[in-house]
Amino acid sequence: MDYEILKFIWWLLIGVLLIGFTVMDGHDMGVATLLPFVGKNDEERRVVINTVAPHWDGNQVWFITAGGAIFAAWPMIYATAFSGFYWAMMAVLWALFFRPVGFDYRSKINNTTWRKTWDWGLFVGSFVPPVIFGVAFGNLLLGVPFQYDSILNPTYSGSFWALLNPFALLCGVVASGMVTFHGAIYLMHRTEDPIQSRAKTWMTISGLVTVIGFTLAGIWVAFGIDGYRITSAINLAASPDPLTKEVVREAGAWLANYQRWPLTILVPVLGYVGILGALWLAKSGKTFAAFFVSALGITGIIGTAGVSMFPFMMPSSSHLASSLTVWDSSSSHFTLFVMLIAVVIFMPIIILYTRWAYSIMRGKVTTAYIRENEHSVY
Repeated sequence: MDYEILKFIWWLLIGVLLIGFTVMDGHDMGVATLLPFVGKNDEERRVVINTVAPHWDGNQVWFITAGGAIFAAWPMIYATAFSGFYWAMMAVLWALFFRPVGFDYRSKINNTTWRKTWDWGLFVGSFVPPVIFGVAFGNLLLGVPFQYDSILNPTYSGSFWALLNPFALLCGVVASGMVTFHGAIYLMHRTEDPIQSRAKTWMTISGLVTVIGFTLAGIWVAFGIDGYRITSAINLAASPDPLTKEVVREAGAWLANYQRWPLTILVPVLGYVGILGALWLAKSGKTFAAFFVSALGITGIIGTAGVSMFPFMMPSSSHLASSLTVWDSSSSHFTLFVMLIAVVIFMPIIILYTRWAYSIMRGKVTTAYIRENEHSVY
């Protein structure tokens, strides 16, 4: 298989893994984000927790796999991003600490203060990561201040607080709204009133926030942010070396791919159709279908960022030629090929196992179920 084809396949696979993480781990993060608001007493909050507690750690596989795949397939991006976004990634890690401890220990002690503390811990551990990931995507669209020297040693010149700029924060709102919306639909599907009604209210709010935020971000990208464009010839099959190209910034560059390949406009359209369609289905009581349509909306929103930036993956705002693209920052041909074989073997196994696990744990979680299984549920 040609080297350039492998690079493109792995660009698609990274997108699939990020979407898989957002859909699978995102809905349990969305549920835990809503935990303090849809559960008004201890029994109701235990109902909410038990809709996702059996699955949340399995869903983390998508997060770990996505990080590992970036490390193996795009080592230059992994090294530069995790150096530049170090404190942001540490904030995600610190927030995630609350999830395993919160799920496992929250109901071990029958004490109101103890349990409420862990309820808010689960909220923090589920609300913070999507916001920071959204902020990271926003900064990628703006460009990240890093550069490479002659021996390809990266230097990052930004700061943590510079990441928290208005556009990036808007992207964080979109990301948070998106996973909260997805989680609210799942909660509607797995619970009964009054939790279901409260989840429906939050589903409507978060869905509208997602659509409005996505629209504002698109307008901002179109009219307020200069994109990146490669102006020199580039060898698609060359070994990694970002400094061999010439790059310029210009208005409207992030929209060029939609003109070059008109069918790509279907990707942002999918974002709108998915979120609005899921909103309508959920309000109509068709929560099972709404969950999958919401996943399509997530695919469209994340895919919009990928299509807009292609072939850029991590643009540099301080040294344009250092920008990392699909063609000049990947691993070797052999590494990408061996990893592709592993994906072909193990990805179907993960999907089949996930389907089986969810089919076993399907059905409504109720307060009666919690009372009957007081010592065997979360």
